[in-house]
Amino acid sequence: MTWPACGTETAEPEPGPGLLPRRGRDGSFSLYSGTFDEGFHSAAGALREATEKFVVPAALERFAPGRQLVVAEVAVGTGTNTAALLAAATTAGLELDWWGLELDHRPLALALADAGFRAQWPAAVMARLEELSGSDRLRLGDARRRLPELLDTLAGRCDLVLLDAFSPQRCPQLWSLEFLERLVRLLRPDGRLLTYSSAAAVRRCLQDLGLEVRAIQPPADEPERWSAGTAASFTPLPPHPALRPLEPFEREHLASRAGVPYRDPSGNATAAEILERRRRKQEQSTAPPARLPRRPGPGGLGRSGGHR
Repeated sequence: MTWPACGTETAEPEPGPGLLPRRGRDGSFSLYSGTFDEGFHSAAGALREATEKFVVPAALERFAPGRQLVVAEVAVGTGTNTAALLAAATTAGLELDWWGLELDHRPLALALADAGFRAQWPAAVMARLEELSGSDRLRLGDARRRLPELLDTLAGRCDLVLLDAFSPQRCPQLWSLEFLERLVRLLRPDGRLLTYSSAAAVRRCLQDLGLEVRAIQPPADEPERWSAGTAASFTPLPPHPALRPLEPFEREHLASRAGVPYRDPSGNATAAEILERRRRKQEQSTAPPARLPRRPGPGGLGRSGGHR
């Protein structure tokens, strides 16, 4: 996950509390942003999260060995998702034509300098990650400015698009209807977008843009959670153990005021401006009030907003 200057007027990270190293329960390297009071990964750990929310739902087994996959990643952050996908692709006999968007070079640099992070991966994966980190495949800067560059090259070609920005409440710039509309234009008809977010506003936008939306199943040892993220594709997604159709309570939540999208028509609004615009639209909406979705039976309350 990235450490963007969301909510500021500049494209460069502001000084402040900065980036603090953290270890998840799985022992993997992560970071915490003191500026935005949000961790880069869940408490379960970066490696586990990358596997459960990105690698497994990508369903690499559907591709024949020798295939080259085109991948675009928004908010590369520490590079954990990238490394996990590289490792899984190698095992599956696949090649990756990888492209990434990231505002701040420091999270990846910190990860590459961490002995524990390096020990997580085979030498070949680390070598490829270091190569990508210094290449023009990693586009640094505001993703809203850099995404058009990827569209020039990758429109309609991506097998996978990974979206791992800070939560919509922290960084609505990268979850707006306008940004998502451009992002999904990267996808092949059968490509899939994967994100940890289960936010109603995000899922509603993806549906309105013509994608089929499915929930990523939470791990069996976390029965209190109702969703681990979202997978979406223009082509109906085949059955997969990691994915399930949206349940009635989730569809109901999308139709509530929680489904009101984040809007950034100019492409340069601040986080505060986007959040205030959405708040006003929610107040004016005739949709039912937003409520935290309640899954019938075991599981209880879940969180709808895309926070970790």
